[in-house]
Amino acid sequence: MTASDESEAHFDAIIIGAGVIGCAVAYGLAKKGYRTLNVDRLPAAGYGSTSSSAAVIRTYYSTRDGTAMALEGYHDWKNWRAYLGAEDESELARFIETGTLVMKTVADNHQKQVLEHADALGIAYEHWTAEQIRERLPGYNLECFAPAKTMEDDDFGMPTGGELQGGVFFPSGGYVDDPQVAARNLKDAAARLGAQFRFKTKVVRIPVENNRVTGVLCENGDFLRAGIVINVGGPHSGKVNALLEGEPGLKIGHRPLRQEVVQIAPPERLNYSREGLVVSDNDIAVYVKPGSGGQLMIGSQNPACDPHIEENPDDFSMDLTDRALTYAYRYSQRLPELGVSQHPVGVADLYDATDDWLPIYDRSDVDGYYLAIGTSGNQFKNAPVAGRLMSELIDYCESGNDHDDNPLQFRLEHVGHTLNTATFSRKRELTKESSFSVLG
Repeated sequence: MTASDESEAHFDAIIIGAGVIGCAVAYGLAKKGYRTLNVDRLPAAGYGSTSSSAAVIRTYYSTRDGTAMALEGYHDWKNWRAYLGAEDESELARFIETGTLVMKTVADNHQKQVLEHADALGIAYEHWTAEQIRERLPGYNLECFAPAKTMEDDDFGMPTGGELQGGVFFPSGGYVDDPQVAARNLKDAAARLGAQFRFKTKVVRIPVENNRVTGVLCENGDFLRAGIVINVGGPHSGKVNALLEGEPGLKIGHRPLRQEVVQIAPPERLNYSREGLVVSDNDIAVYVKPGSGGQLMIGSQNPACDPHIEENPDDFSMDLTDRALTYAYRYSQRLPELGVSQHPVGVADLYDATDDWLPIYDRSDVDGYYLAIGTSGNQFKNAPVAGRLMSELIDYCESGNDHDDNPLQFRLEHVGHTLNTATFSRKRELTKESSFSVLG
């Protein structure tokens, strides 16, 4: 189909964004028979913030629904080829199952809430003593340093008394080796079912007639018709909402926040590799995962000393700053042998984060306009589930159901749990159970 033909075509749904969640939504709708078109201003699927994702797969969240959704997603990643319906030998992203270790800290009430969710959902875990942690991670120092600090603090690096007594190891977890390939896999799976994609295409207006969207107007003048438009714009999702000729009706806020991840070579005796542990440590407020070439990738868990920095997604620096050095030095409190370069390498990009760090998967106040936003930082692992959830939600609303007053109850395929999708409502109050961090 040529660009001019496409500009005159009518689609059932237009999805703005072709990151991992936008492509998952396309796949979910295509499986239901929708004729979809993804439009993205970038040149390829997963080319934006998806490509910068740490792509951690874990099964612990602060809320019951969040935990159940993550467990459901784990099953999809574990059986990625079957989920995609990929029968050929095409390149697929790989889920590398390392297990995840979460330190028991006073701030997290020694993981009491997380373990209650795990017990309720049948998630396997092991209690590791300090001795077991040191055996698995040679050279580890388990002194307490909380609260986390920046390097400018005179007390940075000074122990604050006591020692971590252990952690919780979740065998079902790890990371996806290439998040951009994962997005491309979803795009290809959707395309096999007839979904279409249009890249290097910028949307400039989302017209509305009689309180229903009618499609999208592109910068080149093409008007693409559809009675359903879905905002999956990642860090640009706020700018996409501003293009709507109407108010989406959000009560909870979201914004593009700067995030940096530093990459460092580990000490030799740590014996770290791409199969190394994923570690979450709230005492020093960092998470750690394997990177390419056996490197360590270290990011922040958003403590109070790391203030949020809101950025313009069309104009921000992708160079690392002293924030990245701070994360590395925090982790060196655990690994004193860690060599921290003053010229670190790593990734600087944006999260689209809500006020409580839980996503918005919802309809809007404008008929036919749907939201899959506020997802950055902790929803990569849930992308396959989000694709199914959004397709069910759209079916539910387009069939005349009042989702605001009677929210969709979404039954998970692999987990004995039904999500009350009001959890992800645009009109919700702040979720008190949330970690209010990248952990969700």
